[in-house]
Amino acid sequence: MAVDSSLSSPLGPPACEKDAKALQFIEEISRNADSVQERVLAEILSRNCQTEYLRRFKLNGATDRDTFKSKLSVITYEDLQPEIQRIANGDRSAILSANPISEFLTSSGTSAGERKLMPTIKEELDRRQLLYSLLMPVMNLYVPGLDKGKGLYFLFVKSETRTPGGLLARPVLTSYYKSDHFKTRPYDPYNVYTSPNEAILCPDSFQSMYTQMLCGLQERQQVLRVGAVFASGLLRAIRFLQLNWQQLTLDIETGALNPKVIDPSIRECMAKFLKPNPELAEFVRQECSKDSWEGIITRIWPNTKYLDVIVTGAMAQYIPTLDYYSGGLPLACTMYASSECYFGLNLNPMCKPSEVSYTIMPNMAYFEFLPHEPNSASLTPDSPSKLVDLVDVEVGKEYELVITTYAGLCRYRVGDILRVTGFHNSAPQFHFVRRKNVLLSIDSDKTDEAELQKAVENASHLLREFNTSVVEYTSYADTATIPGHYVIYWELLVKDSANAPSDEVLKQCCLAMEESLNSVYRQGRVADNAIGPLEIRVVKSGTFEELMDYAISRGASINQYKVPRCVNFTPIMELLDSRVVSAYFSPALPHWTPERRR
Repeated sequence: MAVDSSLSSPLGPPACEKDAKALQFIEEISRNADSVQERVLAEILSRNCQTEYLRRFKLNGATDRDTFKSKLSVITYEDLQPEIQRIANGDRSAILSANPISEFLTSSGTSAGERKLMPTIKEELDRRQLLYSLLMPVMNLYVPGLDKGKGLYFLFVKSETRTPGGLLARPVLTSYYKSDHFKTRPYDPYNVYTSPNEAILCPDSFQSMYTQMLCGLQERQQVLRVGAVFASGLLRAIRFLQLNWQQLTLDIETGALNPKVIDPSIRECMAKFLKPNPELAEFVRQECSKDSWEGIITRIWPNTKYLDVIVTGAMAQYIPTLDYYSGGLPLACTMYASSECYFGLNLNPMCKPSEVSYTIMPNMAYFEFLPHEPNSASLTPDSPSKLVDLVDVEVGKEYELVITTYAGLCRYRVGDILRVTGFHNSAPQFHFVRRKNVLLSIDSDKTDEAELQKAVENASHLLREFNTSVVEYTSYADTATIPGHYVIYWELLVKDSANAPSDEVLKQCCLAMEESLNSVYRQGRVADNAIGPLEIRVVKSGTFEELMDYAISRGASINQYKVPRCVNFTPIMELLDSRVVSAYFSPALPHWTPERRR
């Protein structure tokens, strides 16, 4: 199809006219990033000027940046929690937003052990959809022919609940998949999935995964890209295939769906789709029964051009495993988003994972940046005068992201640390460095030092009757297993060896730690099968002194040395593992329900 030459883009030659318009839009807003930001802030302030929150700051109708910055303080979730709780309890007055709050999006970040509730409004779905609509036009610049096949994407809805006031509370992707924007999306040859909506929208994770894998196997020759939201999710799909290929091949061979899949809408959908195919069944059986699963993705889906998964931040730990299973296929990170706001996209999605940079789209929200000193103990305290506008950030510097959204978050600290890598026109590009204060993460869970400390304290109560205490501890996220799991190293002081804690007690310590961790972790263990049982490895007495000696030998100050609460440096992990005397796993699942603790 010929593309109007007047719609050509500096980003590259568009694949079709629709792509040309999308690329032109990216060029326009990135060229005029500052004026777009000025307009966005003015719109937000004028719309929400009569809200209870903004009236406190006596803006008197002002919508300019200087007044806004001089009068509004920078806030965290805890600062906003009283207002959020009122909305959750049913207060429908204009507290944060002039538009009605349509639902809460549950963040993977937590407060007091529960998911944060992010208020949103209906029109935010349009903004999210706009960002999604830009992804394939950019990808088509790098990978031609994606309209000639399908994407095998493992997409899932997660549990949702209602607040006391009746508003839905659910993850942002669950909200999107259940919206008409997704369910009734128009046909787009560049965005066809092998997974039917019925499978994606099935709340039972086994039935959903089983059906999506079965459809992907049935259409193996048509698959041009394989993906999930996070790298961990794609590896769970591979593990699922390892555990279930025999039943899957039986379904393919006979054309009859596994009786364990009982969802009526899935069964109705698959009855039209599933036909006996003994030849395909035999092929899959042969591949999956081989000793080595190296390159299994390209062996089963030979036309796959890339993997579409997030491998930045904590997900980078999965890159070697993805390379193993895919034979080194390119890893595409396409967009940067959170429950609070969708931020931007990667204009060079086929770059190496270590080089991924996201271009902030200035129409999504009003963005400010709090300078962050990487070597300082903590982020600078609230200091509005230090915040930098979107177009004024400096290449090479790190910042914490601060947002003001249409839904009513004002100068809200997201908690992401970003490093400026360059600019596309006047819009900055950022490398995601890390989530602030996160020690451990396997999937969407984020465990910080205070939570880990509390979990160790709670578990160590079980040791008191044995006159035993935890002398020191550290941890790491073990992603060599699928799913990954938390490993906690304990050095114990056993004062009476005749009354030492039994293996069963130490297993219960594992479970006690899990019960103490936040709801996102527990959901990952119980409902999503995304995290394996927590493991405690008991090390020899004196191990942590050896750890200190090693650190000092590498230049650490003996006066300032602190035991690291999380380790990922190979020599240190080897030292710890060489001193392990026993290991224990959590014997059961921790308690979790979709309902929030009151």
